[in-house]
Amino acid sequence: MKTIKLAVIGAGARGFLSYMPYVQRFPREVEVVAVAEPNMDRRTRFAEALNLSSEQLYSTWEELLNEPKLCDALLICTQDQMHYEPTVAALRKGYHVLLEKPMSNNPMECVQMENIAREEGRLLSICHVSRYTPFWQKMKQLIHDGAIGNVMSIQHNENVGYLHYAHSFVRGNWRNDTLASPMILAKSCHDMDLIRWLVDADCTKVSSFGSLSHFRIENAPAGSTDRCTDGCEVESVCPYSALRFYMQDIEQNPFAALIADPPTETNRMNAILGGPYGKCVYRTDNNVVDHQIVNMEFENGVTVMFSMSGFTRDINRIVQVMGTKGELRGDLLSGRIELFEFSTGTQSVIQIPISSSGHQGGDDGIMRQFLSDLRSERYVDTLTSAQASLESHLMAFAAEESRLGGGAVVDMRLFRQSLIASPPLHVETEV
Repeated sequence: MKTIKLAVIGAGARGFLSYMPYVQRFPREVEVVAVAEPNMDRRTRFAEALNLSSEQLYSTWEELLNEPKLCDALLICTQDQMHYEPTVAALRKGYHVLLEKPMSNNPMECVQMENIAREEGRLLSICHVSRYTPFWQKMKQLIHDGAIGNVMSIQHNENVGYLHYAHSFVRGNWRNDTLASPMILAKSCHDMDLIRWLVDADCTKVSSFGSLSHFRIENAPAGSTDRCTDGCEVESVCPYSALRFYMQDIEQNPFAALIADPPTETNRMNAILGGPYGKCVYRTDNNVVDHQIVNMEFENGVTVMFSMSGFTRDINRIVQVMGTKGELRGDLLSGRIELFEFSTGTQSVIQIPISSSGHQGGDDGIMRQFLSDLRSERYVDTLTSAQASLESHLMAFAAEESRLGGGAVVDMRLFRQSLIASPPLHVETEV
C-alpha cells in the first residue's frame, strides 16, 4: 500500500483533534510531513504529536506553499473565510486538497474552486463527514434499494443543543457571519448536503425563514452583567453560565477543552475572565440565527422541510423520509432507524452501532476514503468531491438569500445562472 504524504494547514480542533488520530493509528497509510499554523502553542503540540522537526513547521500557509511541492495533498482546516486563497494556491501548485466545510462563505468562490479543481485535474474533497457515517449510509442504502418506494417528502431536524449553540454560535468562532458564515452554511451545510444526497436530484426552489430572536441585549435578565464573572446576580441560575459550563471536567464536557490551550483549570479560568467565552450570552457581537426553517422542492418532485434550532436539550439529527411504499424514521443520537412498510403494516428496527470516534465515525471515514481516492487516482465524482458538494452549498446560499428577503421563493435555476454569468474572480497563481 502506497503511503500518502500530507501537509496540514490549520492545527486547531479539526486539523489536529479530528483528523490526526487516524494518521497516528495508521502510519503505514499516511504520513504528515509539514504543518502551517500561526499559533505557536498549537504548532508545537502538533509537532510533538506527529514527530515533526522544526524544519517541517510553518507559521503561515503562504510560507508552506512557497516551498517546492512537499507531498501528495493538503488538509486545509482554517476558518471559513480563509479557505479560498490557500485552496486555489494549492490546486495550482499541483496538490490534491481535503478541505474543511464549508467550501467558502462566498458562492462565487465555491464555484471558482470547483472549476479550478477540474481544470487542474486535482481531487478537491469537502469534509462532509456525515456521508461516511454508518447511520447515514444505511439511510441512503434503504432509500436506494427501494425499501420505501419512491421518496415523496422528507422532514429533517437539526437539534444543535442549547450549550453547543451558546459555545460555538453565541460566544465562539461562528457567532458572526462577518467573521465566519451564516448559520445555514457554517452549521447546516452538513444537512443541506445530506438532503441533496438522499433526494438524489437538483433543487429547483428554496424558501426560508429564521432570525436571531433570543440571544440579544434586550433579553438580558435584570441583574446580569457583561461577563459571568462581573458579579452577575443571576449567574448561579443561568443555563449559560460560563463558570459552571467551562470549569467542568474536560472529559465530561469536551467544549471546555476548546477555550484554552492547554486546557488547564488556570488557563480556562483566564479565558473566562478575559476572552469571548466568559461573555454574557445576551451581550456578545453575535448575529447568526438561533432558529431557522428551509423549504425545498427538487426536480424529481420531492419536497423537504428542514428545521434548525439552538433550543434543544441535546445535539442530534432526526429525520423522517416518506415514500410511496413506506416510511423511514431515524434518530442519529441513538443510532435507531425504523422502517415501516405499508403493504404489510410491519415495522422493523435497525440499530446502528454508535462509534466513539469523531462525528460517529465520519472523521475516520473521510480520511480513509480520501487516501483511497488518491491511491486509485479517482479525482472526480467522488462521494464528497467539490462537484458533489457544490449544489448543497448553493442551496444554503439560496436559503440565506430567501431568509434575508423575507422568505421569498428563490428559483435555483436562475440562482445558478446568475453565478455562471458573473465575471470570474481574479485568481492568484503565485503565492
